[in-house]
Amino acid sequence: MAWKARFERLRADAERLRTTAEARFPVVGELTSRLLSGNLLDSATRLAAQAFLASIPLLFALAAFAPSGVRDQLRESLRGMFGLTGQADGELEQVLGSSADSDLRETTGIIGLALALVSATSFSRAMARVCERAWGLPKASTKIAAWRWLVWLCALVVFLLLQGPVRDGFGTGEWLGLPLLFLLSTCVWLWTQHLLLAGRIAWLPLLPGAVLAAAATNALALSARLYMPAAINRALGEYGSLGLVLTLLSWLIVVCAAITFAVTIGAVAAQEPPLNRLLSRDGRPHPAYAAGGSNRSRGSGGV
Repeated sequence: MAWKARFERLRADAERLRTTAEARFPVVGELTSRLLSGNLLDSATRLAAQAFLASIPLLFALAAFAPSGVRDQLRESLRGMFGLTGQADGELEQVLGSSADSDLRETTGIIGLALALVSATSFSRAMARVCERAWGLPKASTKIAAWRWLVWLCALVVFLLLQGPVRDGFGTGEWLGLPLLFLLSTCVWLWTQHLLLAGRIAWLPLLPGAVLAAAATNALALSARLYMPAAINRALGEYGSLGLVLTLLSWLIVVCAAITFAVTIGAVAAQEPPLNRLLSRDGRPHPAYAAGGSNRSRGSGGV
């Protein structure tokens, strides 16, 4: 029975430490409850599924209608992001190569392109719900948010195209490219939150979530260049296209979980001491979503 008594003592000590930490740092309690919420993991999984479903039609639409220079840049960015080699690189070349251009255009068509863009906005809607849940905001009306979904999706494609040259430091090397990519990623995630939240949150309180999301995605991108090439080639060799789907979906779940947690942690930190004092306009410790009472009541605001 000695081990049972020791276990009870350890549990009591842990509970006492948690209570003390929550008393001294209120953000700890709120952060713990939010991170352990089942809804957070559900949101991350849903976001990953929508990202995967959006990426496939968009990839084929770009392969069919984008100029050759854009396709080449996209191929180089994806190759650099995942470190693709061998069979995986061949599959990418087959989709985005010039030989597939006319065939894909005939198969896809203008109507198919429009449908691909509309269906891909499901990813934008899922990302908007992640941001809204992080800040405890109601869902914005479709009239206000619809155009923002499409704008964010187009901006995400542009950001993906810029990954290659930015990571390379525009020819100077990764010693400059990686800090530039982190800075650009922070700006993108800052703008993403403000846009998809329909301007209901001021810019400054969104900064912690943007920095955390940029750090998480860049760290995962670096690790993907080490892990993904061998994993994708092995999956293609053993299971064919199904193996590729499972590998990419698994990676997307990890990335989307990191983004969801980063945005949520940033939102909680921005609303709790001491950051709420620093990030609020008047220095008072009030909830950070004070972009203006009129904005919150209307659910609208500037981009």
